Amino acid sequence: MSEWEGKWRPAALARVNNDDKVPVGFEALGFAGIGLSCKMMEPSSLSTPSDWELLISEMNSWGDVPEPDKIEVLSLGEDERGPSAILGDGKEWIAEFLPWGSDGLIRKRASSSGSTSISPCGGYYWNGIDVILLWESQEILSNSRMKISEAMKSGNISLAKELLWSCGEALATYHEEVKDSRTTPPDPRRWNRRLSQIEERLRADSIWRAQHSRDTECMLSLGDIRLDDIINNKIRIVRPRRSDVLVPADCQYPAIRDLASLAHDLSRLHYELESDLPIIELRTSLIEGWRDSAPEKWCSDRVFYSHRGGLAIWEYEQCLIDVLEAVSDQSGPPQPAVGLIRFVKAYQKKMFSSRLFGSLSMMTAFFGIVSIVRDFPTSVGGSITPLAFISASYFLLRYYRSLSPPPEIPLNGVV
Repeated sequence: MSEWEGKWRPAALARVNNDDKVPVGFEALGFAGIGLSCKMMEPSSLSTPSDWELLISEMNSWGDVPEPDKIEVLSLGEDERGPSAILGDGKEWIAEFLPWGSDGLIRKRASSSGSTSISPCGGYYWNGIDVILLWESQEILSNSRMKISEAMKSGNISLAKELLWSCGEALATYHEEVKDSRTTPPDPRRWNRRLSQIEERLRADSIWRAQHSRDTECMLSLGDIRLDDIINNKIRIVRPRRSDVLVPADCQYPAIRDLASLAHDLSRLHYELESDLPIIELRTSLIEGWRDSAPEKWCSDRVFYSHRGGLAIWEYEQCLIDVLEAVSDQSGPPQPAVGLIRFVKAYQKKMFSSRLFGSLSMMTAFFGIVSIVRDFPTSVGGSITPLAFISASYFLLRYYRSLSPPPEIPLNGVV
């Protein structure tokens, strides 16, 4: 049986000592270099039934798991998110290892999302940290990325838009299902701080902070979702990506971040295929599919308001995360992330220029209030001036808000 190659490890970082305690049968690893560092754990060996019994001996199980004394290791696999193995005990199981754990909410997502998701049937955790996810082996089905890719290759924009609408709707259905499970107030301070940490470690020449709307509540977000995670209009719950250990998050996130993750994956596919289909139309279908079924508060105009962050700042974060992981592997500049980041300053400049109208709105409102306070109108004629100022303030504010870039426009689409 072939051994794991370690595709999940950051290839550009040097191995360093890690003295953290890990479960028996696992090895603690540390990596550092080029301004980045991370710690993880991975199985020391998995080739015999006794290896599996050793790995789970100190762990707690949840959900459906196979009897350890009947397990046979059939094959090993891996990807950039960690090692995996196919096990057998009369039927096949897929074991996915989480080298850097998770946010501790995978079990909550699985139990709260009901029939809207494809979830692991069980797993193992240690000291509250998810270490292994177990899946009952299933028939490999065509995912949304495959279908959309075929539609885009054939130039069938109607089909591509229909499929993207369905993807947005599937994500919205998940959000609707979990909306009552876990919500907390918005956390813009921590969101901005993590964004700052990523920018600093990448030595990025772009800086973006936002106030965010009060409607951007923290919820049971997926963290990362791709088009190939949507199968038959259901969301497959996946392992966290490497960026979660390179720059650990100490916060929860809003639903719009999941949409940004999906929208950015559409950008990846569009770039990969060198498609001539208009990206704005494709994005519009995805976004409208989500807004049509998502919880009303989470998809309000206030949440999408770009002057307060909107969808754009979360797509910017997705771009930075792609670059962060590429730097840790020295795998070259990831596209379209690098190309989109180059347009961030122009995007911000356009929004900054429109603030003139916001300032004028505040000034005219101020003059209107002052004129009332200093000389309270006692006649119709005396109220003309303050009413003129207040009316001007109202229309200037509406015009300023209308200048906010719409979410359907990508970062490189605002000129």
